[in-house]
Amino acid sequence: MSPSRIAKVIGRRVWDSRGRPTVEAEVLLESGAWGRGMAPAGASRGRHEAVDLRDGGLSLGGFGVARAVANVNGPLALAIRGLDASDQKAVDAALIATDGTPDKSNLGGNALTALSMATLNAAAAHAGLPLWRYLAGEGPATLPMPEVQIFGGGAHAARRVDVQDFMAMPVGATSFEEALTFVAETYRAAGELMAAAGKKYGVADEGGFWPDFRSNEEALDMLLRAIEGAGLRPGDEMAISLDIAASEFGRDGRYSLALEDRVLDSGQMIEMLVGWLRRYPIVAIEDPLAEDDGDGMAAFTRAMGERVQIIGDDFLVTSAARVEAAAAAGQCNAVLVKVNQAGTITEAKAALDAGLAAGWNTIVSARSGETEDAIIAHLATGWNALQLKVGSFARSERMAKWNECLRIEESQGSTARFATGLRFGRARA
Repeated sequence: MSPSRIAKVIGRRVWDSRGRPTVEAEVLLESGAWGRGMAPAGASRGRHEAVDLRDGGLSLGGFGVARAVANVNGPLALAIRGLDASDQKAVDAALIATDGTPDKSNLGGNALTALSMATLNAAAAHAGLPLWRYLAGEGPATLPMPEVQIFGGGAHAARRVDVQDFMAMPVGATSFEEALTFVAETYRAAGELMAAAGKKYGVADEGGFWPDFRSNEEALDMLLRAIEGAGLRPGDEMAISLDIAASEFGRDGRYSLALEDRVLDSGQMIEMLVGWLRRYPIVAIEDPLAEDDGDGMAAFTRAMGERVQIIGDDFLVTSAARVEAAAAAGQCNAVLVKVNQAGTITEAKAALDAGLAAGWNTIVSARSGETEDAIIAHLATGWNALQLKVGSFARSERMAKWNECLRIEESQGSTARFATGLRFGRARA
C-alpha cells in the first residue's frame, strides 16, 4: 500500500460563525499525515449551487447536520478509503459518484466539501509542503488582492440596505501587508464616521458595519468619506467594490429596492448601476443583475465590461460549464470561486480554470457562515487567483484568513509576489 493512501476518515459536527452546525472532516493517511476541512455555509445562495444537507425539524432551527456527518462517516468514507490522497481528482470523482446527484443533495454538499478539503490538506501534509506551495508546484504563487467588506447589507444584515456588500480594495498597495494596513485605516475611519453620525449599531454577518442608511447611495458616500478619512486617494490607493447580490431582490427582470421603495426593470437597474460607476471609484461589481436575467447581464457587460470587473457569483455558482456559457454569451468578465458552491476542490478549480481560459479575472471567496479554516488563503495564493474576498476586517473567522496570507507572504521572503497592477476590465492582468 502507498503511504499516501487514505486510511481513516472522521466526520463530526462543529459550529460556524453564526453559531449554526456545520460539518468537519478529518482524513488520515497511511503515512500518518492528516488533513482537516470545515464546510462553510452561505446566506445568499444561487439556485444551482451544491445543497447543504440539513436535518430540518425543530431542533437547532432545522440547521442540524447529523445526516451529513453520518454520510461522511458512512458511505463517503467507504468510497475513498484506500484511494491515493495525492490524486485529488480521483478522490473527488469518488465522492461525486457516491452522492450521485448533480447538486450533491443526496449526501450533502457540506459533507463532500469538508472531505474534499480535508483530503487536499492531508496530501500537502504528506508532501511536507505548505498548501499554497503544494498547489503551485514549481510555478509562481501570488498573494491576492484583498476585497474587504466595510458595510454589510442584503441577506447579511436583515436587508437594511439592498446592496449586500460595500467593499474596499487597496489597489495602490505594493504588498499584502501594506494592503491590510490600508484596509485597517479605512475600516477604522468608517467606524468613526458611523459613530459621529449616530449610525454605529454593531456589525453584520461578515463583520462589516451594520448599515443604517436612507439610501444605497448614502452608503457609497460614507465609504468614499472613509477612504478619504484614512488619508488614501480614492481610486488610486483604495477603490470600491460592490456585491449587489441582485438575485436576492430581483426576479423575472423586476428589481424591488425595499430601502428606496421602488421597482426597476432590467434596463432601469442597469442605468442606476452605470450612474454609480460613473460617480464613484468602483472597480468591481458582483451579481449586478439576477441569476435569471442573462440578457440583462449581457447588456451590462457590453456597457461597462471594458471599464470594471463584472463578477458572477449566484449567476455562475462556481460551475465551469456556466462560466464557459457566460463567456460565450458575453456575460460577466470575472468569476467568484467558492468550494462549497461547487462541492469539491476539483470542481472549484475547474471553474477557476474556465475563467482563466476566457481571459477573466478570478476571485476566491469565503461565505457569510464561516469557520476558522483558512484554506482559501492558500487556494487563492497557490492557484494564482490574484484576488481574495473574505468579508470584513473584524471577527476571528475573517481575520484567520487575512492573517494566514500575512504568514504566507512572510514565508516567501524576498521572492514574495503580490497582485499589484490588476486590470479590472475585460482582460486579466
